[in-house]
Amino acid sequence: MNIAVIAETAPAKTLIPVIEKIDADVLSLTHSQMAWNLLKPYSLEISAIGESRRNGAVKRGNLAIGSLVVQDTYRTYNQLKNKFIDLVMTCGNAGDVRKGIAAAKKLNYPKLHIEQDIYNPIEMIAYADLITVPSSEYQKKLKKLYGIENTINIKGYPQAEYVSRQSLIDVDQLHKHYGTDDFYVLFLGGDTRRDDIPEIIHQVELLGKEILIVPYRFKVDYISRFITKRGIYVIDGDVDLISLMNASEGVIFCSGMGVTIEVGALSVPSVKIKGFHTQHASNDLALSLGIKVVSPYDIGVAVDTMKAPSGRRLIKNGYRASEKVAELATNMSMFAGECGGFSSFRKIWNQRKKFK
Repeated sequence: MNIAVIAETAPAKTLIPVIEKIDADVLSLTHSQMAWNLLKPYSLEISAIGESRRNGAVKRGNLAIGSLVVQDTYRTYNQLKNKFIDLVMTCGNAGDVRKGIAAAKKLNYPKLHIEQDIYNPIEMIAYADLITVPSSEYQKKLKKLYGIENTINIKGYPQAEYVSRQSLIDVDQLHKHYGTDDFYVLFLGGDTRRDDIPEIIHQVELLGKEILIVPYRFKVDYISRFITKRGIYVIDGDVDLISLMNASEGVIFCSGMGVTIEVGALSVPSVKIKGFHTQHASNDLALSLGIKVVSPYDIGVAVDTMKAPSGRRLIKNGYRASEKVAELATNMSMFAGECGGFSSFRKIWNQRKKFK
């Protein structure tokens, strides 16, 4: 069996437990260096389909973004064509899903998509042959909101299995490396609004703790300009985020599903900041795990009362979910139904416009 996976960093962590359970040659496509590093050991072939986009002070216009998407989609198409692909797998709600499904649709390859945020999916999932969801509630909402019925409930998040199996860097080693054993991690992920960053930094400065900031898609110099007190540090370059969060006294994060699953599986005390998408499946998951979801102005109060979530069930369900996706991947013809098509595409598009 020949499968292609198109993924950014967090989706790569979801797909790895799945592809480990499939007897297949894997072609991996990504525009993220971290995803490249994650997927390379599992791939017969791996290629870039563009470059990661970092956010700075200037926001790209729609025309520029559209041009980049078209270029990357064309790269994806060229990487997939003439490869005799039996299945294309995507995950998440980032642009790599759009490019992957669009290219696979043009090539008439079977498409399996793992959806985790039913409130704000990528519009191209309307053309996936089969879509998995983490709960029956989300299965019903995909049908109600977007008219998508070709779904299977896998009852969990495969990424939780990935997190549970990681070899973590020794806590004492990390404490020595960063020169502190009493710090919080502040993760500014893809759900972070640039306009919220000054207030987020201000609020964490008021905590009176050492803070290690992982800026993810933001440039270090952009984040640094808002720091006014000592003890607040921005980590430049790649970092073993799972190990760093595990070694911390707590995590404050403004991100989507990926980090929410990670802090849950690690059972590290955490606070989630409401970001760009006020209604998001990661908020639902956080609340179900006992993680408070707050505005930037309420960080201090939330941190004072944060508790460690219980990740045992999350991990157990993650193992079952990855096994289910692997089963689906090898028996697509038994489950795939009629895709939502243009009608669903338009409904998702109209929903996403609310966040632009």
